[in-house]
Amino acid sequence: MSTTKSVCVYCGSRNGALPVYGEVATDTGAMLARNGWRLVYGAGDVGLMGLVANATQAAGGKTFGVIPVHLLKWEVGKRDLDQFIITENMHERKKVMYMNANAVVVLPGGAGSLDEFFEVLTWRQLGLHAKPIILVNAGGFWDPLVGLLDHVIAQGFADATLRDFVTLAADVGEAEAALQTVFTG
Repeated sequence: MSTTKSVCVYCGSRNGALPVYGEVATDTGAMLARNGWRLVYGAGDVGLMGLVANATQAAGGKTFGVIPVHLLKWEVGKRDLDQFIITENMHERKKVMYMNANAVVVLPGGAGSLDEFFEVLTWRQLGLHAKPIILVNAGGFWDPLVGLLDHVIAQGFADATLRDFVTLAADVGEAEAALQTVFTG
């Protein structure tokens, strides 16, 4: 079995409104490659997904992409990855991505990124895994989400430990440091 660490990156299939989102995606790809960590992601060649993958490849890193058949055209499946897997549906995609990663990093994104984040957070809350979940808060993008999590806790719908399952990183450097701590023990 390989000892290579893999990081699942959830992020947008669009570029978003601010240049910092693209910068953080490119920096994340370069950071993964620099550390010898394989990128696991949604196999898209558009938006932040494409930027992360292209930056990982440009820096000599390994890539593992998973895309459902119905998104091949929409997200422009990036077929020059080290591993390119086509699934039947979104549920299978998320499972394959999660099962092939040691940690999760969430960059800015839309409903899909939120869906993926909340699924792994719920699994963590239920004790189904102990993988780190890191939100990269580029330009304060995740501030409203963190506020929502705090609100859910304050209103009695989750224990305060819910926040312990999520690491908020101000930038890619903080995300890298958090991953290094987890991966090197």
